[in-house]
Amino acid sequence: MPRIALVTYDSGPEPGKDQDLPLLVRALRDAGAEAVAVPWDAPGADWGGFDLAVIRSTWDYSWRAGEFAAWVERCGTLTRLANPPAVVRWNTDKRYLGDLAAAGVPVVPTRYIAPGEPADLPAHHEYVVKPTSGAGARFAARYTHDEHETAVRQLKRMHAEGFTAMVQPYMRSIDSAGERALQFFGGRLLHASRKGAVLAPGTPYDADKVAHPDLETWEPTAAELDVAERALAAVPGQPELLYARVDLVTGPDGQPCVMELELIEPNLFLWLHPESVPRVVEAVLAAAG
Repeated sequence: MPRIALVTYDSGPEPGKDQDLPLLVRALRDAGAEAVAVPWDAPGADWGGFDLAVIRSTWDYSWRAGEFAAWVERCGTLTRLANPPAVVRWNTDKRYLGDLAAAGVPVVPTRYIAPGEPADLPAHHEYVVKPTSGAGARFAARYTHDEHETAVRQLKRMHAEGFTAMVQPYMRSIDSAGERALQFFGGRLLHASRKGAVLAPGTPYDADKVAHPDLETWEPTAAELDVAERALAAVPGQPELLYARVDLVTGPDGQPCVMELELIEPNLFLWLHPESVPRVVEAVLAAAG
């Protein structure tokens, strides 16, 4: 009977936000595994006692990047970690978009402003500022050229906390076509979803945001599937990935491009796609074996 840790975060007195976690723990147990949910920073957790540790909802990691990176390395030496430590290291910094672009994958054009660098912000089009390490739209906001001073204040706050900022043109297609999330598990397309715009005009960068508004099932187009598969093929070292989520938007040319490649702790939306649970369980059990 394989022992499997589904790695999450400590939500404290509040209920956990991972709707998939109880469902997945129960399904793995029904399939004969000894599955438990364990916060990544749980004191005294015996990671070496598991056959597999699957990072599922470590949604506070970007606030504690150094601690999380150390845990990834330690856990990866004690048991099999999915996804692998090298993948996690690469994917924690969204400068990976540059690697994808260099490999010929269409991505949202992105510039980076590190601490100490001048606030070189667009003057002629709407744009988004967010950190290279973040989740759930934390420290993300969209701006017009006449909101320059507010954007500069955001940069100063992020730089003071040690974050490098990324600046992207706001893809206006999101307001009408949304973002599409293609989920892969065990190397195959699992399912896809579409969500509405996360960043409303005027929403403060430090406000809480709904990360997946108006989520619905989606049938990906051939072009979307092609771009997603090209992005996964461009991951350095071509590692074996247990899971992946490729977030796509429509570019100015009408074609899909990558907004983000989620290889650490993507929400699987199993509550929206219950038919996918057996395939997830099958792939997790195979990885544990």
